[in-house]
Amino acid sequence: AIPVYGHRRVLNDLRRRFAYVFETVNRYPGAPSVDTIEVENNKPFVIGNKTVIPVNVWHGNLQVFGFRIDDFAYLTDVKTITPEEIAKLKGLKVLVVNALREEPHDTHFNLNEALDFINLVRPETAYLTHISHHMGFHEKAQEKLPPNVFLAYDNLEITIP
Repeated sequence: AIPVYGHRRVLNDLRRRFAYVFETVNRYPGAPSVDTIEVENNKPFVIGNKTVIPVNVWHGNLQVFGFRIDDFAYLTDVKTITPEEIAKLKGLKVLVVNALREEPHDTHFNLNEALDFINLVRPETAYLTHISHHMGFHEKAQEKLPPNVFLAYDNLEITIP
């Protein structure tokens, strides 16, 4: 079974949208097998030998999770975050965070908000993800960024020292 970690709201939505995956009677033979694991606020969990720390962020009015593993954190769909949750991100080597575009947006950081957030958290290196075409061409957009901030891209591999 494939482990699927998520907020209770998300797991319930998956069960509703993909009921055939969770069927126990007269199960379709080609359906994937999943093992759902509920992620709870402020409750770290373990995958393999790694502890995963959920980070509560707000995607507009919707609470979603980002995650910290060791000195790496991944936060996408962020518009706001509380100081208590920001404290979970201190001492990062690598931060991946959304920066949808330069113009303001209701549910995502824009570029200035993402850069302000990066300055607040102070990771050694940051990558911007969840970028729209409104950001412009990669090379031109990269020129606007500080030396330790990079645009993420498909197939990017990050090594954490």
